[in-house]
Amino acid sequence: METDQRQVELVDATVASQFARAALLTVLLGAAAQIAIPIPGPSPPITLQVLFVFLAGLILGPIWGSFSMILYLTAGAIGVPIFANFGSGIGILFGQSGGYLWSYPLAAALIGLLVHRDYRSHGLRDPATASISLVVAALVAGTILIYGMGAAYMAMLLELTAWQAITAAVIPFIPGEIVKIIAAVALVRSGRLPTVGHQSGR
Repeated sequence: METDQRQVELVDATVASQFARAALLTVLLGAAAQIAIPIPGPSPPITLQVLFVFLAGLILGPIWGSFSMILYLTAGAIGVPIFANFGSGIGILFGQSGGYLWSYPLAAALIGLLVHRDYRSHGLRDPATASISLVVAALVAGTILIYGMGAAYMAMLLELTAWQAITAAVIPFIPGEIVKIIAAVALVRSGRLPTVGHQSGR
């Protein structure tokens, strides 16, 4: 009975810790959204948001990383000004940047699944122990998902050709995304990222 009680307490503590980290990532993502460089035309501004999508998957794993992104979208949709340029409201989720925003939970989950492949049986790993090639591959996959959804949604909304969507929604961001991938890898390899690993990915 005592053992069961301790297990419940450990699970509760782990869930509370992961929720707190997910909430912190949500706040940081909202802050990063305000560092925006506008681009002429239909393209959304360049922000640091994707870096924190990367970190959500790397640090929190697929479930809690995705949850932190859902928390971000929900907060913005109900009126908290955490989208780019202090924007808020559900309309933004269905505007020109909507495809990018909807991709965030999926990208965080994908990155988390690739880096923490055995999380169900072994819990989350310290991302610093993952090979650089694995981390880079996961981040590139997440980036492709984000920009693929962003471009596809913009093409549908604005009735653009595939090439027009790529030139507006993908190409201008490639240099910045390379820098963000390098930054995320550097943070991971520094070993200074807080992790929820070694406990449970559930």
